[in-house]
Amino acid sequence: MTTTPRLLTLVLAATAVSTCGADAPAHWQEHCAKCHGDDGKGDTKMGKKLSIADLTDATVQAKFTDEQAFTAMKSGVTDAKGKTTMKAIEGLSDAQLKALVPYLRALKK
Repeated sequence: MTTTPRLLTLVLAATAVSTCGADAPAHWQEHCAKCHGDDGKGDTKMGKKLSIADLTDATVQAKFTDEQAFTAMKSGVTDAKGKTTMKAIEGLSDAQLKALVPYLRALKK
């Protein structure tokens, strides 16, 4: 039996996505928890300083799409005056950043 290149590509892509998803908690701890907290409430010294929204709140999560969350992680966030309010996450691939989105969504209570 021969394996088609398309099938092989799909299998490799699925493996990569599942691996990235498994790494999401570790990436959250490394890149997000300092400000957003382990639980996403933003109840940290830096979170309070920056007035970070509580990501466990369904109303807060309803205010942004998955694509907006991905873009915020990839490019960072600035306020209306152009001041950086969240730095871009560096050192993660797009797949790893996308895997953080469902993790972030799961913080909702």
